[in-house]
Amino acid sequence: MPRTTEFTQARTRPPGADFADYCCELLGSLGHVLPKRMFLGWGLSVDGLTVAIIAWDTLYLKANTETQAHYLDAGCRIFEHEAKGVTRRMQYYTAPESALESRADMQPWAALAMQAAVAVHKPVKVGMRSKATQGDAPAPRKSSAKKSVQRS
Repeated sequence: MPRTTEFTQARTRPPGADFADYCCELLGSLGHVLPKRMFLGWGLSVDGLTVAIIAWDTLYLKANTETQAHYLDAGCRIFEHEAKGVTRRMQYYTAPESALESRADMQPWAALAMQAAVAVHKPVKVGMRSKATQGDAPAPRKSSAKKSVQRS
């Protein structure tokens, strides 16, 4: 039987876990914020909706076309990373420096991030199909039942 010591029982925290915990506290006005380890850092979600990510020790808040102007007006930077030699941008922006000071200062930015996260998951209304597909009839379904063959 292996010998158990305090050292073997202690779990090491992943890099950036303390900052992730701090960001969860900052975004706490949204409810319970759950940090999840991701490829570049952390994903922060509330009720299954990703509202922020942490990459390179920087907090990025979810945005969309409706909320993007708020981030740009505050001088926030868009999230960029390089993949296979191509710079890619995602709809996440740095939080303003002042918002990183307290939950109260972060609250309006957290609300914008939640607004963008909710908008991504809204169901598309049936009557709202694109013009390109409005005239197209749906393809007929193939029957999975085997046709019986009559032999004479």
